[in-house]
Amino acid sequence: MTCPRPVPGAGLRLFLFHHAGGSHLLYKDWEYAFPADWEVCLLDAPGRGRLHGVPLIDNSDGLVRFFTEEILRWADRPFAFFGHSMGALVAYELTRHLQAEGRALPVWLGLSACGAPRSAGGATARARHLLTDSQLREWLRSVGGTPDALLDEDSLWRIFGPTFRNDFTLVDTWRPVLDAAPLHVPVSAFGGYNDPVVGRECLAAWSEQAEHFLGLNMFAGGHFYLQDHHRAMTRRITAAVSAARRAARESIA
Repeated sequence: MTCPRPVPGAGLRLFLFHHAGGSHLLYKDWEYAFPADWEVCLLDAPGRGRLHGVPLIDNSDGLVRFFTEEILRWADRPFAFFGHSMGALVAYELTRHLQAEGRALPVWLGLSACGAPRSAGGATARARHLLTDSQLREWLRSVGGTPDALLDEDSLWRIFGPTFRNDFTLVDTWRPVLDAAPLHVPVSAFGGYNDPVVGRECLAAWSEQAEHFLGLNMFAGGHFYLQDHHRAMTRRITAAVSAARRAARESIA
């Protein structure tokens, strides 16, 4: 975990989960746009950043266990989760795991560019991890979000390609529990109007997975729409977390 702006006595910790093939750099400089008493915690899956030498994990259960050990050490105060694409899948499964174990839960869960379980698998499943290198590179180019230099240079692809393939194995082989109990945590969904990977209907289906669905937030752009809406995204997240905490306090009063 990277904490770019430590906040002693933080009122809330916000954990951010990155996409397939990515790292915490997806959220570079986001910490400055949140309230001053929030501590932003950027998580890296094994195989990137300071975890470059740690073996990759290609299944959601394994990655959830890996992140659980880290997060529980930082759960001494209110916390929230936000994940993009693969990061949303992991944040959802992590929340479900914490709920099943009777652990402390996030006060809010934000899920971006990831379809709800009812729309995962089946006929719409993609086997991107089985594509050839050239096919996978072209698919990544069509979706955006990956630097052209990485896709164009064979030397760079040899370094980063295995991470993409590993992460897509995790996403493509995810088999969610379709009859899982709704999450007790307030949930918000986010997406791009022109996302070629996840459509609006698949995002809206998260309403069926939560007792308290706070709505669907759509933005101009594709799968990586959030890169063009940094400020708007942080404002929406701040508002959603604040609303969730306010509702929790009112339910206790």
